[in-house]
Amino acid sequence: MKDVLLIGFGAVGAIYSLILERSREVRVTVVARSNYEIVKDQGMTFHSKKYGEVEGWRPYRLCRSVHEAADRHYSYVLITTKAVPEIQRTPDLISPLLRAPYIDLYELPTYVVMQNGLGVERDLYKAVQGIGKDEPTVIGTAVWIGTNLVTPNEVEHTFFDRVSMGIYRDGDMKLTENSPKETAILEEFKGVLSAGGSEVTIVPQIQWTKYAKNFWNVAFASISTLTGYTLPAFFRPPPTEETGPYAPYVDPTTADKISVYTLPNIEAIMAELVQLGHAMGIPETEEGLPPTNASNVFKFTRQLHMRPDSVHIPSMMLDAQKGQPLEVEVIIGEVVQLAREYKVDIPRIEMLYSLLVVVQNQILRKRAVSAGA
Repeated sequence: MKDVLLIGFGAVGAIYSLILERSREVRVTVVARSNYEIVKDQGMTFHSKKYGEVEGWRPYRLCRSVHEAADRHYSYVLITTKAVPEIQRTPDLISPLLRAPYIDLYELPTYVVMQNGLGVERDLYKAVQGIGKDEPTVIGTAVWIGTNLVTPNEVEHTFFDRVSMGIYRDGDMKLTENSPKETAILEEFKGVLSAGGSEVTIVPQIQWTKYAKNFWNVAFASISTLTGYTLPAFFRPPPTEETGPYAPYVDPTTADKISVYTLPNIEAIMAELVQLGHAMGIPETEEGLPPTNASNVFKFTRQLHMRPDSVHIPSMMLDAQKGQPLEVEVIIGEVVQLAREYKVDIPRIEMLYSLLVVVQNQILRKRAVSAGA
């Protein structure tokens, strides 16, 4: 049985550690930093519409740090932490795995980066490449999942989790067929996740898929964070006797203003993303970035959050509520930099970015003050 190391025991890391162990094909060592003690003492509780109620669950092994976990070879190392380069870059996070004696004792693992945003694999790839041992094998992913960490050891999960994955090729945005070796690597890991219950798709160019997936975070997670309201506040009709009470919802008094001003601007944000993607060379195909991508994302999101049972909180909004650093740079900052590189005007996205960096700045300020107290 193969060993897997999963670093980051938040909502996504918790669900995928559960999925991995449900496969019965691997043993999972989890590095839990802030919630180590409570998970060690009480386990993790899941409220999942897909996997059911699971109480007091623990992985095969729980560690406080990567240093503590670096005592054996891992076939896969999964990175499921938030990508916040202002705080810590991935090579620093996993540094015990990138230096002697570890690299002298063990073969390089396959790294699987399960983080939001664009360019999140880059630093890791270059750091592993710098070891000079073997060519890095890094799997990039686009993860669609409805899950939140409601307490340090309690996870709320909806009815879906699916992941697209492909080999990360540094600096390569062209469509490339997976080699037989790459196909074998991807199929093996797909088999583990599928056996655990997750929905998995293998793609030949993961950067295209990640760019398309980033639409949702740029257009919806950022706006929820800035307004302080979850997405039912944009889409859900008022409750009825049949549905029972819920909040938030669109109050009829000023619903027309949301329809006339708010929703068209959200669609225009995604239109900017389509324009940039095509300028970058992502083709107007189903495999690339079809012109319908923006409307499809908008329609799916509206349908999902019109439902009476919509309770999902975008992770960026949840981080803001908790005073935790946001994934601003990898989700929106990378898009702004790409737009400048390709000389594409994205005024609405730049406005979102300009506001979110103020929020981030103050979160980091308070964090620094608290650390120095």
